[in-house]
Parts: sequence; structure tokens; C-alpha cells
Amino acid sequence: MNKEELFLDELNYIKDDELQESLISIIQALPEYWFKVPASSTGKYHPSYALGEGGLLRHSKAAMRIGYELLNNPIIGGKYTTHEKDLLLMSLLVHDGLKLGMPEEKYTRFDHPILMANFIKEKKDEFNLSEEDANFMADVIKTHMGPWTTDYNGEEVLEKPKTKYQNFVHMCDFLAAKKCLLVPFDKDNNIIE
Repeated sequence: MNKEELFLDELNYIKDDELQESLISIIQALPEYWFKVPASSTGKYHPSYALGEGGLLRHSKAAMRIGYELLNNPIIGGKYTTHEKDLLLMSLLVHDGLKLGMPEEKYTRFDHPILMANFIKEKKDEFNLSEEDANFMADVIKTHMGPWTTDYNGEEVLEKPKTKYQNFVHMCDFLAAKKCLLVPFDKDNNIIE
């Protein structure tokens, strides 16, 4: 599987060529399951397009596309620099990159936002990310679950979003998981215009 070819549209959303290459490196480093598993094993928390084989991939693409559309609206996007937009979009695409942990576990890891945030920071050199950019991505990824911060035992595990950047990533992920918002995909898992 040529992972890069799965994201030709999404890679073109990133304006900075170096960040585009960084995103390719991150995608290449993600576990194989991210490309194959559904976004939700039960179907309870995600729309139909995010279910079945490749559902997590489609959910991630939808979250990034929602972010892309919002950032192209001057009222919303005007609050961010081009560089910040690139980092937000990159973060949206890979926010669930370690949803089942690493190595892969049977069920969703509740702390997957923290796992992915740490993954970005630990491998920043491999991904050719500056410390500042890696920290930015990690900061928005670790809070993407929004108000859902307690694990299955009621333990407070995750932080709630506080900054405009964290809120933006949470909002896009939240919208991509809403059953009332359907994003059309073709047979190759590309969003239909």
C-alpha cells in the first residue's frame, strides 16, 4: 500500500512544502490498523461513512476536510496564520493515529490523544518538525476529545481544550463524528466534491 497516494487531496491542503513532507513522514509512521479499522467498533459514536473497513481513515479525512472548509472561511480562518492553519490541518488528519495504541490493542485506548501527542513530540526529528511545531500539534491533539475526559473507570485522564487552537481541533473532530453530517466518499476513500 502506498500510504502517500491515499492522501493526495489532503496533502494539497498543506501550503508549506516542508510541512507537507512532515505530514507524509507522520502518515508513513502510523500503524497499519489506522488505514483499515472502523472509527468505532460499535457504530455508536460515528456516522455510517466512518464504519467498516477504512472507517477511521475516512473519519480522519472528514475531520481534516471540515477544518479545511472552516479555515477557508475568512471570518473563521482569518484568526489564524497560514502556518497555524497547516499545523491544525495536519493535526486533524492524524489525531486518531494511535487510537488502538501501539502496538495495536483490541479496543480503543481512552488515552489515545496523549499517546498520539507524545508520538509526535518523541519523533519530531524523524518527522522534520521544529520543537515549536511538534509542541503545537501535540497540544491540539491531546485535547481533541473535548469534554470527554474521564476513562471507563471515571478517572480524569484527558485535558479539556482551552485555547482557540485546541477548541478548533475538537470542533472539527466532533463534527466529523456526528451522524447528521454525512461526508460522501468514493470507492477509493476520497471525499467526493
